[in-house]
Amino acid sequence: MAVTVTFAGSGDAFGAGGRFNTCILIDAPEQRVAIDFGASSLIALNQLGIDHATIDTVVLTHLHGDHCGGIPFLLMDGMLGAKRTKPLTIAGPTGTEAHLGDVCEALFPGMHVMSPKFDLTYVEMPVMQTAEIGPVSVILYPAMHTGTTNPTSVRVKVGGKVVSYTGDSEWTPHMPDLARDADLFVCECYFYGRSVPHHMSYPDLQEHKHELNAKRTVLTHFSREMIPHQDDIPEETAFDGKVIEL
Repeated sequence: MAVTVTFAGSGDAFGAGGRFNTCILIDAPEQRVAIDFGASSLIALNQLGIDHATIDTVVLTHLHGDHCGGIPFLLMDGMLGAKRTKPLTIAGPTGTEAHLGDVCEALFPGMHVMSPKFDLTYVEMPVMQTAEIGPVSVILYPAMHTGTTNPTSVRVKVGGKVVSYTGDSEWTPHMPDLARDADLFVCECYFYGRSVPHHMSYPDLQEHKHELNAKRTVLTHFSREMIPHQDDIPEETAFDGKVIEL
C-alpha cells in the first residue's frame, strides 16, 4: 500500500483565498497521521468525506489556533457525535496538554469533567529527539515563530516514507536537516514580495533553496498577498484537497 498525503487544509490563520487552516493528512498502512489540526479542520475533513475518527495520531507543530484549534472539536465530536472508539494520540511540543486543556474549557465550558470512552494519550516531545509513537517516528526541530507557542518544525516517518513540514517559521539553520532526503517537504511560503517576521516567505526560499535537498517540495500556508502569485512561480503549491502519492 502506498503512502498518500492529503492537504485537507492549506491556508493561513485568516482563511485567505477561502482556504481551511493547516491540516496535512498522511495515510500509511495501518496508520493515519494528521500534521496540525487547525480550527477549521473538522469541516475540511467532512467536505472531503474523511472520517476524523479514523485518525490515529495528531502531531502539532505549535500552539496557534490555526494549527491546533480544531482539537477541542475533534475530541468533543469523538465523545458525542462520532462515538469514537479508536485510540487517539496527540503529540506536540512542550506545554501541549495544558494548553489544549485550557482551549477546550474556553470553547466548551465544563468539558473538563467529560471522560472519553476512547484511549486518549498526550505525548510532549522535546526538540531534537526522536519520539516513537507506535509505527510513527517523529522528530521536532526548533522553529523561529512566536515564542509563546513553542514553535517547531516536524519530520515524520511512517510507512517507510518521510514527510517534513516547516510549520510557521522564519528560515533556521535546521531547515536543511529537516528537508534532507524527505519524500515530501512541505514548506511555508507566507509572503511573495518580501520577508516578514515569524514566517518563511518566497524571498527566503529563493535565497536558501539550494540548501534544501528533498525529493519533492510543496509550498503552503499562503497569505492573501501570496495567493495571487502562486501561478507566477515554478514551485509546486498546495491547495485544499490536493492528494500526493509517495
